[in-house]
Amino acid sequence: MTVTLKEVAERAGVSRSAVSRTFTEGASVSAKTREKVQKAADELGYRPSLIARSLATNRTRLIGLVANNFRNPVFLEVFDLFTRVLQERGFRPLLVNLSTETDPQKSLEMLKQYRVDGIIIATSTLPPTFPHAFSKAGVPVVHAFGRFGSEAGVHVVGIDNVRCGEMAAQTLFDRGYRSIALLGGPQSATSTQDRLAGFLSRLKELGLEPADIRFADNYSYSAGKEAMKALLAEKSVEALFCGDDLICMGAMDAARGSGMKIPQDIGFLGFNDMNMAGWSAYDLTTIRQPVRDIILKSVTLVIEMVDDTEQDADTQPFDCSIVERGTLRPLPAS
Repeated sequence: MTVTLKEVAERAGVSRSAVSRTFTEGASVSAKTREKVQKAADELGYRPSLIARSLATNRTRLIGLVANNFRNPVFLEVFDLFTRVLQERGFRPLLVNLSTETDPQKSLEMLKQYRVDGIIIATSTLPPTFPHAFSKAGVPVVHAFGRFGSEAGVHVVGIDNVRCGEMAAQTLFDRGYRSIALLGGPQSATSTQDRLAGFLSRLKELGLEPADIRFADNYSYSAGKEAMKALLAEKSVEALFCGDDLICMGAMDAARGSGMKIPQDIGFLGFNDMNMAGWSAYDLTTIRQPVRDIILKSVTLVIEMVDDTEQDADTQPFDCSIVERGTLRPLPAS
């Protein structure tokens, strides 16, 4: 049977309100009373009701994680970090799948029903109307992996995707590739748009035109494989920059299926540095997005905003880096 607050009060010889104050953060209670109540609670195995506490404090300590890319294994890393960090800090996660949702008001109403204290949007493919709708409703919101400069008044934590596109073009050029293609994620994603812009800009500075530009329908292995098959049926290229590791793995297997060797016949550069990128079957050279740093910063920000909703928006991007493996030619000896 569940131990009640009344039983704890009787065991401790105090009032029920004293027990309630003992387990209410910030409530006033003497050290002597707190010790008596805690001792009685431990003896009886009492655990305060989080639901009752949320009614009393008007805080649920629920943080919503909004995402729409559950098929990509990178999200498992995001979800693992998000839930563990929140729980370590005394909050609880509420996962919201918006894979088929386009109306921010419907999402907002659902999250308000659960009375979440804050929201982290972890995707680059939802339109800016989503974070703005949450922000206007007075709910603390952080957009992880969002687009810098496009969401005034909304905290954005992520990377400079234009800079990453430039990095990809320079990386391939430095290894002697000249016929270079891009296989991006969904064209509607702001991350895809920005990486393409940076990629094209740097190629132009280097005196090159892209050999081909294509977009996968979604962030999946099969989408990458199908897009690569279509490319190979039309032309040959020396190297590809893929906007996601999983897309890149599908493209690699399509190239292998056509009899090509990697990196002897064709080179591949991925993006994200997901765990699978290091598997021997792929050994993928990729641009590492610091997912852990982005999630830690996002969680810290949203928790701070629960107590201080007037914080200035934080928009400083994290740096990316090249993870050298085996899908590109080595750099020429200097």
